[in-house]
Amino acid sequence: MLADKLNPFINRYNELGEMLSSPDITSDIKRMTQLSKEQSSLLPIVEKAKEYKSVIAQITESKEMLSDPEMIDMAKEELKELEPQLPIIEEEIKLLLLPKDPNDDKNIIVELRAGAGGDEAAIFVGNLFDAYTRYADLKGWKIELLSTSPSDAGGFKEIIALIKGDQVYSRLKYEGGTHRVQRVPATESQGRVHTSAITVAVMPEVDDVEIEINENDLKIDVMRSSGCGGQSVNTTDSAVRITHLPTGLVVTNQDQKSQHKNREKAMKVLKARLYDLEMREAQAKDSATRSVQVGTGDRSGRIRTYNYPQNRISDHRITLTLYRLNEIMSGGLLDEVIDNLITDHQAKIVEAAGL
Repeated sequence: MLADKLNPFINRYNELGEMLSSPDITSDIKRMTQLSKEQSSLLPIVEKAKEYKSVIAQITESKEMLSDPEMIDMAKEELKELEPQLPIIEEEIKLLLLPKDPNDDKNIIVELRAGAGGDEAAIFVGNLFDAYTRYADLKGWKIELLSTSPSDAGGFKEIIALIKGDQVYSRLKYEGGTHRVQRVPATESQGRVHTSAITVAVMPEVDDVEIEINENDLKIDVMRSSGCGGQSVNTTDSAVRITHLPTGLVVTNQDQKSQHKNREKAMKVLKARLYDLEMREAQAKDSATRSVQVGTGDRSGRIRTYNYPQNRISDHRITLTLYRLNEIMSGGLLDEVIDNLITDHQAKIVEAAGL
């Protein structure tokens, strides 16, 4: 019974309340902050549990009134109002009981790379990053460019950026995968539609506590930066390339004039990639987790198609098709796509958990 599943959360919430009033806890700011956060995370479940039990009690009381001829009409009216509320509250509780992704509150490092399609793919890297930038502005998030690799055609072979703000990972983790674009390139004289693709990787930002890197496992090279077409950007050895020897991961950064800043940004990306690698390896061992993964699936899989001639965007994970591509690329309607992905993801977890 659903009510029985709620009792441990209510008991823990009350237990935390007693602990927080203890002198031993109030004198320990770190511990008090930790317990307060845990209690706050339980509050939505506790409030919804109280509402659920209240509605059940009212329904029981109204049903008992049906045996009284003088109260039967009132009881029927109350039941007519109360009974439809119960399944709605139950669905809300099921969502609150879903296991939380520990990374949802984190900032992200996002990497966009041109794939098949040459110059057109590189141009779309810039287009999609612009869409994410507009979306971030609407959400009040901040974007910090970590590394860019411009292409001769005006696009980007690669863009790596840090996006900071509230619940960034919880929203943008669904963007990881292969994005396919279909449109007529500006250089196409006969109006033929070309298909190209880019890949997007979304990784939680991590700190030193979450990922440890042994300096002996790193090979660090410094070199001179250079821009598009061989144009000299810097006359000192400021570009940094870091190779993580155990995994073979390589990160290069040359956007800053300072070698120290380039090394700092490269290390930030390396930590995120190593954490992401560990996370994926753990998920691969858990078939139940893997079966309901939506936002962190195989990046080689095509997740979305952007068809410009038809003003159509299709997300292939949930068979969602919207003929509002222009609005979505402006950032304003990306929420509609993400909300549908979240709803589908939650439904799969509910089913897997047997709630």
